[in-house]
Amino acid sequence: MLKIPSARKKKRAAAQLNLVPILDANFILIFFLLMSSNFIKIMEIASDVPIISTKAPPPQEKTIPLALTVKILSDGFAIYTGVPSALLNKIPTHDLEALHSQLVALKLKHPQEKMVVLEPEMDLPYEKIVDVMDSVRNLRNTDESIYAKNDKGVEVKVTELFGQVIFGNVFGG
Repeated sequence: MLKIPSARKKKRAAAQLNLVPILDANFILIFFLLMSSNFIKIMEIASDVPIISTKAPPPQEKTIPLALTVKILSDGFAIYTGVPSALLNKIPTHDLEALHSQLVALKLKHPQEKMVVLEPEMDLPYEKIVDVMDSVRNLRNTDESIYAKNDKGVEVKVTELFGQVIFGNVFGG
C-alpha cells in the first residue's frame, strides 16, 4: 500500500494580503492632495448671460431702461444707451480713466441702474478685458458719492458702478 506524502495531506491556508501599507499610502496621498488644494487660487469673474426669448414679449416697465452698452473698438470705446441704442459718447483711445469718468457721470444720472453690456469688437488679451471690467464695475474712493433708494425707499450709498456685466458678442459675428 502506498502512503500519501504528508505534505499533500495538510491543506494550506490561503495567503492573505496585508492591505495596511496600501491603505496607509492612500490616506497619506489624500491628505497631501487636500492640503495642496489650498495653495491653488481659482479666480472667477462673474458675468451674466444675455437672455434671448422668442416666446413671450419682455415685461413692460414703468421706467425707461438705460440699456447701457460699451463697445470696445479697435481705436477706443463707444458708449451707447437706450432702446434702440444710440451713441452717447466715443472715447478715441483705450483710456480707461476717461471711460470710468464717463460712466461715473452716467451713474450719477441713473443711480438705480446696475447692468452694462460689453461688446468687444476686436480680439483682446484676457488682462485687457479684466481691466475694462474693473473700470466698468468698481467705484473708487476718489469718485463722487452716489446715493440711490433701496427697496424700502431709504437713500443708501452706492458701492459699485455697474456691477452686472454681460458680454454681448463673445463669439463675434
